[in-house]
Amino acid sequence: MALAPRIEYSALEELHLDPHNPRLGRTRSEPSATQERLMEQMRTWSLEELAVSFLENGFWPQEAVIVVIEELYRQPRTLVVVEGNRRIAALNYLKQAIEGAPVPRNWRRLAEGAQPPDDLFTAVPYILASSREDVTAFIGFRHVTGIKQWAPAEKAEFIARMVDENAMSYESIRKQIGSRTDIVRRNYIAYRILHQIEDLEIDISEEGLDRRFSVLFLSLREAGVQTFLGVDIRAEPEKARTPIPEDNTRNLSDFVSWLFGSNGSRPLFTDSRNVGNFARILSSAEATEYLRSVPEPSFELALQKAGIEDEEIENQLKEASNQMELALSRVHLHLDSDSIQKATRRLALNARELVLKFPSIAEEIGLRRGGDDDA
Repeated sequence: MALAPRIEYSALEELHLDPHNPRLGRTRSEPSATQERLMEQMRTWSLEELAVSFLENGFWPQEAVIVVIEELYRQPRTLVVVEGNRRIAALNYLKQAIEGAPVPRNWRRLAEGAQPPDDLFTAVPYILASSREDVTAFIGFRHVTGIKQWAPAEKAEFIARMVDENAMSYESIRKQIGSRTDIVRRNYIAYRILHQIEDLEIDISEEGLDRRFSVLFLSLREAGVQTFLGVDIRAEPEKARTPIPEDNTRNLSDFVSWLFGSNGSRPLFTDSRNVGNFARILSSAEATEYLRSVPEPSFELALQKAGIEDEEIENQLKEASNQMELALSRVHLHLDSDSIQKATRRLALNARELVLKFPSIAEEIGLRRGGDDDA
């Protein structure tokens, strides 16, 4: 990573927030975004906690921001912060509050009686990088796989930029950010699917898409989802830029409606642990036809139509039988135990009720209702 060998210092006003910051979101990161607009978008990023630290401790040199020299707003040699935008935004809000500029009420309260270190706004520590590419590995490791992780959609956008703008392979990205190739690939494909979703005429907000992005990302592991959407989860970037074939647009539209909710309808499920069952529903023609046939389909009923509930009950009964067989191999050693007798009675009553649900089995073993069992 080509960084300057020493920490330098600059006045706050000479350091500019990055309009390309992935945390801004897919539709808000653009070169023309003004510093004021960027500040407004960053208001909800828990900046106050940083400001409190600055007032108490100053700006530690070991927390120096990383900058590049780029053209910004037609100014050719501008210091643009590529790592540390929250810190610079917090300093800006704090400085404005102390100087009496119009700021949100919480910042005015924070600034009341504040006595910042003398050089807090005039000597901000930074390290100069030769280019964005030179700090890609550091930023990727820190925010994609490291201790300062971005939200899932932000991680995917960062990876997509590395692929689309820097022409990097999945493997080279993996090496730089310390992830796995399959995770990098799935992030890229999921992000490109977001772009295809935005081309659909479905009423879903950007916030809604980003909030549920992690569920989309998880769902792409499932063979049922891959088949339903026609996605090649192992596709290289050239093919993965348009992951879902054009003739699968209807399936994509339905998938989005069920996964995210749209046009006022709720998502089919909200617990990400149901992703596997959702994929199995998509593998069932009867279940998907049901989902398409009613305005507000039931996830549970779709499971039944996909035959998943039968399988789950079967697995539960098999596991109960396995546990009973295990207990039978040792229970003769504990026949005097009151607690085991109590548990056995409960098991016997439940087993009786279960068998009586199946008259042919009850008749086969001579079980009758009302205590009229055969001897």
